[in-house]
Amino acid sequence: MKVAAVKHTDNPPEWTKMFNDHGIEIIEKDCHDKNSFIELLKNVDGALIYSLPLTDREVLEACPKLKVVSRGGVGVDSVDVNAATELGICVCNTPGINTTEVADHAVAMLLSLTRNIREQDSLIKKGTWADNPKELATFRTINRRIAGNTVGIIGFGDIGRAFASRMRGFGPKSIIAYDSYCAQTTADLYGVELVSLDQVLTQSDFISLHAPATEETHHMINSESISKMKDSVILINCARGPLVDSKDLYTALKDGHMAAAGIDVTEIEPISSEDPLLTLDNLIITPHTAGSSPVSRFEGSIKQAENVISILTGGRPHGLTNPEVIKTITINKLNGDKRWEGFKEFKLP
Repeated sequence: MKVAAVKHTDNPPEWTKMFNDHGIEIIEKDCHDKNSFIELLKNVDGALIYSLPLTDREVLEACPKLKVVSRGGVGVDSVDVNAATELGICVCNTPGINTTEVADHAVAMLLSLTRNIREQDSLIKKGTWADNPKELATFRTINRRIAGNTVGIIGFGDIGRAFASRMRGFGPKSIIAYDSYCAQTTADLYGVELVSLDQVLTQSDFISLHAPATEETHHMINSESISKMKDSVILINCARGPLVDSKDLYTALKDGHMAAAGIDVTEIEPISSEDPLLTLDNLIITPHTAGSSPVSRFEGSIKQAENVISILTGGRPHGLTNPEVIKTITINKLNGDKRWEGFKEFKLP
């Protein structure tokens, strides 16, 4: 058996021993485009993938032996999951490895924006405190508190819940959330009231996005939804870039229909150096690093590899995002598909 990975500085040296211990050869090569990606994957049984190159239908259809692709982190939006399922390819992720980091990052962005940390630091380092202290007086009137305000959360999965737990310590008047897949009994454990999306938009002083990127959530933050928000709202997005229409976000921030925003993700990554969002002083942007720390990256890489090993040896993966593929594999086998010929059945996660 063989597995492949795009050569990356974050690939841990432990991978080689992990795979060799199970009689699996690992191949690591540089990939700069789709053709080199296909060339790397076309004769392997498993793949350790990243957000780029995209693992789309063309790539998957060009790999007749491929049985599993495993990506670190929760998101699998770089994979054509429907195509993978049709072909009988398992798509795995590593849920939970960066929950702490992303929740912390969202809180840090919100605190920086409410307390104007960047602005004060920049002025003081220019000598303003000593030379022109009156210029700093404005911060005594514009700094904001979280206490007594309403915090809104869109998407109440593991990271949304971790964010809520952190927010409770700041004494908000209430924490409300929208998630059509979550029960109020679960939200009760976090002191959160589940409400409609419109209620989150209209009632919240601060809104943090923690939803996945799907057809349902694409551009859920747009000119229409922004028009329902308070002009004083602060928006945080440490989830996925496509949740927010970037043009509408720019207009809202520029025209004063939103006080400020902090985003770790953009619609197109990396964001263009010419993007007008970069001209805004009331916007913080970080380069999709919310989930990053030495701990999360190492644990994610190990679990990413364990997913592939589990699938190829009949074990239980950490996260199988397309469990319906099990039925497809069975049907494909009956129809003569040789992708899984000679391999053990595997267990549901």
